[in-house]
Amino acid sequence: MSLLLRPVTDDDLLGIGDLHYRSRASAYADILTPEALTFGSPAALGEWWSERWKWEADNHRMTVAIADGRLAGFTYLGPSEQDGTGELGAIHADPDFVGKGVGRALMVDALGALTAYGYRAVLWVLEGNARARAFYEKGGWAADGTTRVEPIGAEPVLQMRYSRGVGPGAGPA
Repeated sequence: MSLLLRPVTDDDLLGIGDLHYRSRASAYADILTPEALTFGSPAALGEWWSERWKWEADNHRMTVAIADGRLAGFTYLGPSEQDGTGELGAIHADPDFVGKGVGRALMVDALGALTAYGYRAVLWVLEGNARARAFYEKGGWAADGTTRVEPIGAEPVLQMRYSRGVGPGAGPA
């Protein structure tokens, strides 16, 4: 498999919405209700990402993974609410590419970029998403005890915050 990571372009954003929708449905199938999984649409998520990118492009970073000429994943990161901390706001892989190294390549790339925001990085993960939690833990992230409840659709979902250092000597990726 040929894999290329590059900055997002405006032409990617509708495809990112479609990928995000499918990734969420696949990753959360055993965690969320069918109503929450089908909240929105691929087109609505594409429009949401397009609008968000317009307002946050100056201080955020979005990277896409292209595998064999196909959009295979993306990351979205930027400053956290906490000083000296960056936040990995999204990392999604197309369900066809899960387990094929796309997520790992995106994570390694994101960790390098997060150093621009400070010495520490955080992300939020659904408590019930054991696969994602194991992926992050293998990459050196650890739950730090902070939780929140955020809705997906109309369904409140418990999320855990993971954190890790970034930069030289910060641990595995």
